[in-house]
Amino acid sequence: MNIHEHQAKEILKEFGAPVSKGIVLLSLNELEKEFKKLNSKEFVVKAQIHAGGRGKGGGVKLVKSFEELKTKVKEMFGMNLITHQTGPGGKEVKRIYIEEASDILKEFYLSCLVDRASSKIAFISSTEGGMDIEKVASETPEKIITNKIDFKKNIDSDEIEKIIKPFNFNNEQKSTAHILIKALYKILIEKDATLIEINPLIITKNQKIVCLDAKMNFDDNALFRRPEILQLRDLNEEEPAEIEASKHDLAYIKLSGSIGCMVNGAGLAMSTMDIIKLHGEEPANFLDVGGGASKEKVSAAFKLILSDRNVKGILINIFGGIMRCDVIAKGVLDAAKETNLKVPLVVRLAGTNYKEGKEILDKSDLKILSATDLNDAAKKIVEAIK
Repeated sequence: MNIHEHQAKEILKEFGAPVSKGIVLLSLNELEKEFKKLNSKEFVVKAQIHAGGRGKGGGVKLVKSFEELKTKVKEMFGMNLITHQTGPGGKEVKRIYIEEASDILKEFYLSCLVDRASSKIAFISSTEGGMDIEKVASETPEKIITNKIDFKKNIDSDEIEKIIKPFNFNNEQKSTAHILIKALYKILIEKDATLIEINPLIITKNQKIVCLDAKMNFDDNALFRRPEILQLRDLNEEEPAEIEASKHDLAYIKLSGSIGCMVNGAGLAMSTMDIIKLHGEEPANFLDVGGGASKEKVSAAFKLILSDRNVKGILINIFGGIMRCDVIAKGVLDAAKETNLKVPLVVRLAGTNYKEGKEILDKSDLKILSATDLNDAAKKIVEAIK
């Protein structure tokens, strides 16, 4: 689960990390009242959407008076902000964060995340702050320093020194940096965060360290024990179909292709998407119904796929282990009838009760194409939509 920059900064502040003073607006009417909380001559107006690259898209503006601030806020509310992470459709700006401007002397990059490969917590440091870290990694990888920490209650001082070494902080800055690193480590553990990114982390002209931007992601599977984090969820920033999927415990991600996919198991789902691309088309979604889905869950997944107007055909690829193929078949038929299915449907069943499942589909009055294997399934659905 993602949260907004202003929410991430509130959490950082709660744990003692240095952040700029700011206010958040949900409407233009709140500006005059909230503005009184700030004390600066210059301000930065930031659109709050769950995407990076806001500055390049016009979502971050420096202003030098209240009148200019009011104008920029008015322009930004409701604008369709397009960045390299939003896709061509962009996102509507429904909340704005205003913070006191900082005089920047130097910019750095700092993040910590769960490193699944090593089962450790990784801290990434770079002197190339304010840039896309992916670009830095590809063009100048030597400027990215990674330190992996064994999971424990507290991080050691010598480990912190290794993390901040590239920054060449003075003694006072090192003291602040130790507080910051401890805060990041504690947030990651105590709030079940999976990623905390500070980009840029800056030194101001008066030699102070400030987290100028902040991004946090949290483990969806841990939200049941983190109600305070769940409260930060902004449904306006999420795809409606993905919200609906979460109600049925379905792993669903909307994509831009034309072939809807329903699969059980993340690995099999990825393979299914790959083979669709291999045959010249694009998947419309990632959808994993899980290892033991009920007929009702399968039906919900089917309806979810059909809610996407870009879908021209559906490929169902099920390997029955815990899940029974006859249950899948019944769920598919029920959903197809309820939705008045009009697009081509290819079904590949294998594993537990696949013969019974295939028989159920074959005896139906719906035009369902049966496939013998994954390659055959992908080939048939691509041909069918053409």
